[in-house]
Amino acid sequence: MPYTHSGVLASALAMDKQRSKMVFQQAGLPIAPSGLFARDAVMAAHVMAPPYVVKPNNEGSSVGIYLVHEAANGPPQLSPDMPDEVLVEAFAPGRELSVSVLGDRALEVTDILTEGWYDYDAKYKPGGSRHVIPADLPRDIRALCLEYALRAHQALGCRGLSRTDIRWDETKGPEGLILLETNNQPGMTPTSLAPEQAAHCGLSFGALCAALVEDASCGR
Repeated sequence: MPYTHSGVLASALAMDKQRSKMVFQQAGLPIAPSGLFARDAVMAAHVMAPPYVVKPNNEGSSVGIYLVHEAANGPPQLSPDMPDEVLVEAFAPGRELSVSVLGDRALEVTDILTEGWYDYDAKYKPGGSRHVIPADLPRDIRALCLEYALRAHQALGCRGLSRTDIRWDETKGPEGLILLETNNQPGMTPTSLAPEQAAHCGLSFGALCAALVEDASCGR
């Protein structure tokens, strides 16, 4: 049966954060240093210099994320439901940006503003975050965000709609852009970013759904 969004390989790569980062690196895209470590090793000692982030390698929606601050007294004590192997990634400071790609077009850059960090509640609860679209960015930074998202989409082999999350450290200019991950099947809820960006580009929610359905095919 025909289906929408990305195929099996692209979906598997996008869901595996470490493998997708390897694909990004090979494509010349900027990423934060990271590695896969045993959960017990992460709880026994710092496996990299703080600040860093610990998260499941194949989860989404900011589930199971631990931020280890620079002044942390010791390694994080992870909950028992964390997987046996976790991803540890150097913390990328800066603004939380996101770019959706539809087909072969990067739509727009959204600046995500929250009280704390962009966790599950900030993503899904009404009022949990504020989305500024288009993001107030220098022209060259906006252009790079759009370019990086499209290149990430293509490097993974994504089809249809995807969304790439980016951090930008303003003090470093273009060198401060870091790709976090690409979601190959982004949310379509009332608080989701991709439908907002599509609407900003003149594509209503219905038209976006129609475009996805019309793009459906077999053997993607």
